[in-house]
Amino acid sequence: MTLNLPEKDCLLGLSPMDDITDYPFRELCKDFGADLLITEFIASEALNRDAEKSLRKMRFADGQRPIGIQVFGADEDELLRCLDVVEQARPDFVDINWGCPVRKVAGRGAGSGMLQDIPRMLHITEAMVRRASLPVTVKTRLAYNAESTNVADFAEALQDTGIAALSIHGRTKAQMYSGEADWTLIGQVKNNPRIHIPIFGNGDITSAAQAVEARRRYGVDGILIGRGAIGNPWIFEQCRRAFDGQPEREIGVAERVAVCRRHLLAAVEFKGERTAVFEMRKHYGAYFRGLFNFKPFRLALVGTPSLEATLAVLDQIAEHYS
Repeated sequence: MTLNLPEKDCLLGLSPMDDITDYPFRELCKDFGADLLITEFIASEALNRDAEKSLRKMRFADGQRPIGIQVFGADEDELLRCLDVVEQARPDFVDINWGCPVRKVAGRGAGSGMLQDIPRMLHITEAMVRRASLPVTVKTRLAYNAESTNVADFAEALQDTGIAALSIHGRTKAQMYSGEADWTLIGQVKNNPRIHIPIFGNGDITSAAQAVEARRRYGVDGILIGRGAIGNPWIFEQCRRAFDGQPEREIGVAERVAVCRRHLLAAVEFKGERTAVFEMRKHYGAYFRGLFNFKPFRLALVGTPSLEATLAVLDQIAEHYS
């Protein structure tokens, strides 16, 4: 089944991150130029139990399209059953997470844990493609570890299951998030003449210059940006400007404060004040990275118990650095 994507020579997408790529953050990234969005990853078992938090993770607005809902799990029956729940939300595609390296996921055989059993991964993927009425895509890693079968050796087999696109993070499961992402195997997959589905690369893209170099060297159809977008939704705009040969636009403190404020208020509306104020603490350091002597403000932001107090600190930041 074909995936309907914008017609650009290299798409820019938001890589799924747990408790980060929620509805409010996706809205920001879309407004700043992300071509493709994917939800936080969601456990298939939780969807089948109608868990409220998991169902909320699937919510999106039509303005966020094209968007995929990413699911993970190790049990074939649970994964197949959750497709009914996912498809009721009417995303543009369903993304299977065969890449998450964290212990609570991979240790149960889900995520990148499935890279220890490539035949089973292929079997489940094919079963999901057959069952789904939407395009199915896969996100994975280079391999389980340096000694394992790598993605260049099983990408064709994944393509043969009928998936509509493949995203590859340039690390093994064993690496977790350490070291540098290696895009060499991503390039090998993309440049395999027998590969005809879109190939997206992911890993360590934190600037427009890196995105330009990844596009030039590896020829990928798209780049997924994860940690580089935290507190920096502008990265999609900057990458597109660089692709088009335009100079980088400077993001001043006033704009950082305004967008952070917008993010916070949208999170409060979506999740409620208590949860939003707590979860936004993951973003503040990134929004104001590089500001001289910012530590007192950062401590104030992560220590505030309420929306009112947080907004007051943001006002102080804007005034102090004006």
